[in-house]
Order: sequence, then C-alpha cells, then structure tokens
Amino acid sequence: MEVFADYLTSIDDEKRRDRMSEVLNWVQGEFPQLEPVIKWNQPMFSNDGTFIIAFSIAKQHMSVAPEKKALELFASEIEKAGYSATSQLFRIKWKDEVDYRLLRQLIEFNIEDKADYTKFWREDER
Repeated sequence: MEVFADYLTSIDDEKRRDRMSEVLNWVQGEFPQLEPVIKWNQPMFSNDGTFIIAFSIAKQHMSVAPEKKALELFASEIEKAGYSATSQLFRIKWKDEVDYRLLRQLIEFNIEDKADYTKFWREDER
C-alpha cells in the first residue's frame, strides 16, 4: 500500500505506526475492491469514488471515521467494544484491541448502503 507509505513513516512512535499499518493492511486485504487514498492528511478508503472509512491518530488513540449514519446505526456495538465516540468518529485507545468484526460490519454497511451513491460524502454528513 504505497499510497500510505509517507503517512505511516510520519508517525514517530513505532508501536502506533505498526498498529495503524496493521489496520490499514487488514482493510486492504479484506476489501481489495476499496481504493486506498490520502485526503485531508488522513488515510481512507473509497469505493467507486464514494467515502467508506477513514483513520487518523492522536496521542491516546486511533480514530475511526465511518460517517455519521454508520456511527448511529452501530452505536451500541461501538459502546460494547469499549470505544468512546463522537458524532463523527470513534476512538480505539492504543492499549485496546481492535475489534475487526466491528470494522468489517461498518465497512460492509457503507459499501452496501452507498452502492449507488455518486458523491464522496452522504448529503447529510458535511
């Protein structure tokens, strides 16, 4: 995933860099049809030109942004996984495990829900 190479090398902390790389590689391996892109200095994946999911790092956590609609639909699963959330993202603390089952559900939902969508964001997202 060369498209993310510069982003990953910009992460000073090796453990955080490895975790982010692991998650990005997992998404690409599980969903090879998704296009990896960097937009707004964040690694993200799109499908036929529409946004599916984005990731970013902070001091205490990795942020996962699947869009507001997906966050609302999966709010209880996000809470059960032990992640805190805002209206735009949820946070996986560096010490926490990544719930790949949850990531799969979010990504699959967005792919299906946005199958015929022609814009990058959902109308009510931005």
